[in-house]
Amino acid sequence: MVPGPDLEVFKAAVEAAGEAIVITSAELDEPGPVIEYVNPAFTRMTGYEVREVLGRSPRLLQGPGTDRTVLDGLRASLEAGEFAQGEALNYRKDGTTYTVEWLITPVRDSGGRIARWVSAQRDISERRASEDRQNLLVRELHHRVKNTLATVQAVLNASLRSSLGLAEFRQAFTGRIASLAKTHALITEDRVQVVPFEQLVSAEVKAYEEPDRRRIALQGPRVMLASDLAVPVGMALHELATNAVRHGALADPDGRLEVAWSVEDGPDGRVLHWTWNEHDGPPVALPTREGFGSQLLNRVLTLQVGAKVDIAFAPDGLRVSVAVPLPSSA
Repeated sequence: MVPGPDLEVFKAAVEAAGEAIVITSAELDEPGPVIEYVNPAFTRMTGYEVREVLGRSPRLLQGPGTDRTVLDGLRASLEAGEFAQGEALNYRKDGTTYTVEWLITPVRDSGGRIARWVSAQRDISERRASEDRQNLLVRELHHRVKNTLATVQAVLNASLRSSLGLAEFRQAFTGRIASLAKTHALITEDRVQVVPFEQLVSAEVKAYEEPDRRRIALQGPRVMLASDLAVPVGMALHELATNAVRHGALADPDGRLEVAWSVEDGPDGRVLHWTWNEHDGPPVALPTREGFGSQLLNRVLTLQVGAKVDIAFAPDGLRVSVAVPLPSSA
């Protein structure tokens, strides 16, 4: 018969294991069970030295955030003499928390009675945090898809009402959907689903910049916008850019565009102020009807994001001033 590994070999394997191993006495009522052995992985995971836990109960790792229903389920399994598997919030020696996953197995003596419990444990905090982030992103995606479909429907209806013919509708609607898709692409490029305001502006006007002379000037600090702000603001910028190319400063070779922004503290929180200033374009005429761009600026920005909008048809060019309330984290 080939001899099996001796006790020292088993001990060496447990000492080298990456998972925490805890051996306790069999009694479940306090002060038991009592810790009789822990391996180095346990001390690395919890911050406790071996001498600090021997003779004490594993309850020393529990705290106010540990779910009692989980512990009650564990106790019921152990009282039935079964192995137990689960996870709970534990506390390290320094007071920080971690999520532990355990598998506890009974060790029986020759008479079939439970003599000890052996527990294999691992820290799954990073895995749980990753799963929580993924679940949050899925919920955000569902919310965004719902809002996007509603936005597309609103754009469709408004484009139909404001267009004079099929050709104008096709051109306007295609451009607005492309702008919407571009804004969503910018948002999803960022891990936390935000986009800089400057990037929104640049995405709409950079195609009209000329390499030999500067017609477009952008100036302002870095301001991050979440999706619920970025989408309506991006659409407003698209309408302004489209109007400037068709009827405003960017329709004239000598025309110029300045977009400037700042963030100020207001009585109700931080506010993004941005201005759209067109210069040296064709003579500005008052509109004879309210198009989708005007509706978007006057209604959508006001109703959806609580913005204040001021539009001035100055002889030198269109002037639009917008004040957008920012959430505290922006």
